[in-house]
Amino acid sequence: MPNKKLTVQGVADYLGVHPDTIYNMVREKQIPHFRVRRRILFSVETIDAWIKDQESKIIQEAI
Repeated sequence: MPNKKLTVQGVADYLGVHPDTIYNMVREKQIPHFRVRRRILFSVETIDAWIKDQESKIIQEAI
């Protein structure tokens, strides 16, 4: 089965933030995404890996 894709609203719900936050992160290239024509999409697997990477950066900074 192919990897599940999320829209901006879907990833905002997934992360518990406002969609405007996601648009800002996309604009600033802070979150992994891809486009299909004008649509901004996110891979759930890639977002999960990105979250783990963000968590490990925070842990490294605390050490």
